[in-house]
Amino acid sequence: MRIFLNLQYNGSNYHGWQIQPNAISVQEIIEKGLSLILKNKIEVVGCGRTDTGVHASDFYLHFDLNNDLPYSLEQLKYKLNGFLPPDIKIIKAFIPDNQEFHARFSAKERTYRYTIITEKDPFLFDFAYHFPYKLNLELMNEASEILREYVDFSCFSKTGTQVATNNCVISYAKWERHEHIVDFTISADRFLRNMVRAICGTMLDIGTEKISLDDFEAVIESKSRNNAGASVPAKGLCLIKVEY
Repeated sequence: MRIFLNLQYNGSNYHGWQIQPNAISVQEIIEKGLSLILKNKIEVVGCGRTDTGVHASDFYLHFDLNNDLPYSLEQLKYKLNGFLPPDIKIIKAFIPDNQEFHARFSAKERTYRYTIITEKDPFLFDFAYHFPYKLNLELMNEASEILREYVDFSCFSKTGTQVATNNCVISYAKWERHEHIVDFTISADRFLRNMVRAICGTMLDIGTEKISLDDFEAVIESKSRNNAGASVPAKGLCLIKVEY
């Protein structure tokens, strides 16, 4: 029986989603909780792999049981939330109609939001990048439209990552300002490792007019990470929606 969990987490204390040999991860904490509650070794599959320090407000995972669930789904959610630390929360537990439904491979689109604050904000400090410089959002949104014209984003991928392709289809990308808060929202069928943070860093160079839109296109077409801007800090990034 395949069971799905919808959850949220503050990634500040974790070295990303995926289990690692010498660092604490969100996946490890959840697997420990499920294994204890269900008295069986449980391995989970997540909808993606958020990097160290990245957050998620809408994350999905699945796991398989060889026998019947000894609790109701609501009881499972309650018990697991009781085990988990305050920075991880299970929102919902459910059994998909299609038991072949897969947390990662059945996902059609993912949406991330990167948050920048242009002045000090004690309440957003842990979840946003403080960047106290004037930004030309009009130019940055022109760059967002340029992004949608391309599919190969090798220039924004962390080097040494082993993936079959660096192609991604971006369906939405936009910068918005709300007083001192500047948000970048981007949706795609898939994302490369470090991709959103590298895009944001390069776009900040556009927003501060260090590089032009022609330079931005040249960076993408170069397919070289060395030509893109620096990656912005992880704490401002959050996975906010997964579409199935």
